[in-house]
Amino acid sequence: MTYAKAAGKAGGAQGLMKSKNSKPEEIRKSNIQAAKALSDAVRTSLGPRGMDKMIQDAKNEVTITNDGATILNQMNVVHPAAKMLVELSKAQDIEAGDGTTSVVVMAGSLLDAADKLLIKGIHPTTISESFQKAAVKSVEILTSMATPLDLTDRESLLKAANTSLCSKVVSQNSAELSPIAVDAVLKIIDPARENNVNLKDIKIIKKIGGTVDDTELVDGLVFEQKAANINGPKKCEKAKIGFIQFCVSPPKTDMDNQVVVSDYSAMDRVLREERAYILNIVKQIKKAGCNVLLIQKSILRDALSDLATHFFDKMKIMVVKDIEREDVDFLCKTLGCRPIASLDHFTSENLVSAEMVEEIQTGASKCVKITGMATPGKTCSIIIRGSNKLMLEEADRSLHDALCVIRCLVKKRFLIAGGGAPETEVSRELMLHANTLTGADAYCFKAFAEALEIIPYTLAENAGLNPIGTVTELRNRHAQGRRLQGSMSGREPSPTSWMRMSSSPSSSAPAPSPSPARPSGPS
Repeated sequence: MTYAKAAGKAGGAQGLMKSKNSKPEEIRKSNIQAAKALSDAVRTSLGPRGMDKMIQDAKNEVTITNDGATILNQMNVVHPAAKMLVELSKAQDIEAGDGTTSVVVMAGSLLDAADKLLIKGIHPTTISESFQKAAVKSVEILTSMATPLDLTDRESLLKAANTSLCSKVVSQNSAELSPIAVDAVLKIIDPARENNVNLKDIKIIKKIGGTVDDTELVDGLVFEQKAANINGPKKCEKAKIGFIQFCVSPPKTDMDNQVVVSDYSAMDRVLREERAYILNIVKQIKKAGCNVLLIQKSILRDALSDLATHFFDKMKIMVVKDIEREDVDFLCKTLGCRPIASLDHFTSENLVSAEMVEEIQTGASKCVKITGMATPGKTCSIIIRGSNKLMLEEADRSLHDALCVIRCLVKKRFLIAGGGAPETEVSRELMLHANTLTGADAYCFKAFAEALEIIPYTLAENAGLNPIGTVTELRNRHAQGRRLQGSMSGREPSPTSWMRMSSSPSSSAPAPSPSPARPSGPS
């Protein structure tokens, strides 16, 4: 009887400990499942044959894209663990610009591998430390298989930009957009000295009308707004440009004051004073020799009154108003000027010269273009065109990704094969390394290696190939020493070229038409 009671107490204690431990296990499982669900949602959009997603927001506006960061940003994710993947995608978008879908898919696969290791009874800390070691080893393997790149090799840069664009909605326009991305980045840096690119030095203007083929790179400055003149000049050669931060309009009283006009004579006097005040400003601007005036946007009152516009038209001075505050730095850097804060400082020394300032037609709207600056800065502008808003937004996102790819190549001047080749090679090398390890590390390294194969598996699956057969054949070819073999290429490329889709001997299914495969991550 005593023994039975003791056994009962021991059983009760064990049940209590089990209930205490089950809570963390359930939370971990819930977190992993939420992250895997999000990863599976974007997996189908990976690669050149990935599907586009149509997303409708709360305002009933539709977005069509296969950019991972945009898809996740539009989704209303509630679970905290899934939100971590959204933040991961945003971080990748800021740091590398491309590969936003790949990092989420890979993170989901690694969490799945961690879940299997947890079921085997390996402690979470041990798994985390082993995965960190495996990541360091992976970087060593990737560096050993990368090919050095010279920024003077324009052909390789174009191929890299093409690879980024080929999986986008605007893939058919990659031949026009790739040179624009390459030329824009190379214009704003000195390849010999600089190892970073500030993409804020490239201003992108979006204009509806025309097609994506009409997108152009402007060696100068482009304003989204048209000239403020009504009957004044719309084109000015040998321009003298002034940029002011004060208003050319009648002054206003403070917020809590008011002016009461009791009779017509007082009203006439107010109008005369306003006219004289504005005329004085316009005459001083003309006296300095300015024939193109740029005016910063004002919050408290109109930056330019109708009367001032009339005087500027008579004086043959071209005016562009409502320049946003965030554009001031770019404008000053491009023109080589400085903003003039008061009329007293508006002198000929503070003006800058340009060959041509003209108002151009872009689709249904107009914009002002300045070219041929006397002291040009290392900046440029891109006018993106599109037949509708959806196409325009997607072209903007795609071009941003292409610019980021070139920026990555400026930062770290190496090329690496795409199409799942690096993941397969890293997986194979980690498997071999895991055989030399003992204990839990060996299990974790093998799980990490298997998780990386999700990229070639997904690329093959999205292309309509047999994923298991393709990945198995790919492993076999890498074991034979063909390190640059991609999951959907039938031959090994030269070290400086990128994977191209062609008929694969590893699959009985007919291959898609030739098209550059998207790299699975940042170069």
